[in-house]
Amino acid sequence: MTETLNVEAARIPDRDRLLYELREAGLDARKLDEVGIEVQTPGDGGDELLTQIESMIMSLGAPFVPVKHDGVIYIRPPLS
Repeated sequence: MTETLNVEAARIPDRDRLLYELREAGLDARKLDEVGIEVQTPGDGGDELLTQIESMIMSLGAPFVPVKHDGVIYIRPPLS
């Protein structure tokens, strides 16, 4: 069973880069609102998607942290 999860980036350029990376990884991802991405995932509650996003962010060297909360994965700058 698949489910739809939302990913919220901090800025439009971040959303566009992550959208590209998710599609390159073979995921069904599309733009949602201004900085959102809607992703079809296996019915695992988004844990696998969160892991993939963490790896993508690390490989890009981007200073962001993905945080999952209430079925949405938020991509935010780290707290000081």
